[in-house]
Amino acid sequence: MIERYVEFVGEHEIDAIFKYAEKLKDLSILHVNSTAAGGGVAEILHRLVPLMRELGLNAEWKVIRGSQDFFTVTKSFHNALQTGKGEIPDEYFKIYDEWQEINAGEIPLDYDVVFIHDPQPAGLVKYRKKGTWIWRCHIDISNPHPKVWGFLRGYISKYDGMIVSIPEFARDDLDIPQIAIPPSIDPLSPKNMPLPQTTVDRIVDKFGVDRERPIILQVSRYDRAKDPVGVIESFRLAKRHVPDAQLVYLGSPATDDPEGEVVYRETVEAARGEKDVHLLMLPPNSHVEVNAFQRAATVVMQKSIKEGFGLTVSEALWKRKPVIGGNTGGIRIQVINGVTGFLVDSPKAAAYYLVYLLKNKKVREEMGEAGRDHVRRNFLITQQLRRYLMAILYLTKRHAS
Repeated sequence: MIERYVEFVGEHEIDAIFKYAEKLKDLSILHVNSTAAGGGVAEILHRLVPLMRELGLNAEWKVIRGSQDFFTVTKSFHNALQTGKGEIPDEYFKIYDEWQEINAGEIPLDYDVVFIHDPQPAGLVKYRKKGTWIWRCHIDISNPHPKVWGFLRGYISKYDGMIVSIPEFARDDLDIPQIAIPPSIDPLSPKNMPLPQTTVDRIVDKFGVDRERPIILQVSRYDRAKDPVGVIESFRLAKRHVPDAQLVYLGSPATDDPEGEVVYRETVEAARGEKDVHLLMLPPNSHVEVNAFQRAATVVMQKSIKEGFGLTVSEALWKRKPVIGGNTGGIRIQVINGVTGFLVDSPKAAAYYLVYLLKNKKVREEMGEAGRDHVRRNFLITQQLRRYLMAILYLTKRHAS
């Protein structure tokens, strides 16, 4: 299967991956995260782990479990780490530690290399038995809540290294090696593979969206960091100038995000009275549906106010769609302002560029081509795989060989 990526990244990239993997074949590798479906981390692991195995690596993926209380705690931690704000009761830290111990008793941790993804399972390092442990942080921790970061830092400092998505997320208060590796999309996955136009039309029609009118799309969880209410405000402002425009907000639930249902209801309330807003809540495995809507869209938005990376940006750019993105986190390295889309700091600015792009087909097409090439050169899964192998080589001190 990995040979099928040659057409996107060339022989040299694939050769390099095989050479790095050859040096790691005697190691066992474990990935641990908090959900098997929903969100970018699970999507990447669904594609990355099989590719590692195809290279001959002994790679496994395990998912922790937890109660509703535990995931309420970790969602609070998530929000507090990204915004620097929030009321965190003392008992939350006790609940967090209790579930680390439970999961440590259920998940075999005696691997040579252990990737722990995000804060939810970060405390498992307390129960390490051997090996090189790497904390893979997918969120923005540049300005974290002091109390939550102080608690987690006690665990993170026990790791052998940390991987962040962009250099700006690195921490001065950690002494462990820190490596910047952006996430990636898989051009061969159901979410990104080419689709027949008949399939695109059929799926969009099924949800009552008019293919003959402009479609503005945001694909995101119902999460306040994704600013769904701000997306609706931007759409209303833009619609004054493009009356036939439609908005599709497509989200999915995730088992580790108990706040999603609350934010969905807030979004429904914000859209009340607007007949051209389509708020969709699809199952996490609706990859072909997401693919179809991204291909049908006229302009794509990712108007986050906090974002670790935002895979949906690269997904849209890959499909030659310009993106209006929030000026935050990893969106900044995907949206080259004025080249692959526009970075915005307010609904008013988003509305301005929505109108500009909806009325300028030639600009949309030029940005679409630039966006696809930007993703091809930087954010495809083979590049992330190569960078992970290089990180393992470095942190296991095999790079010199």
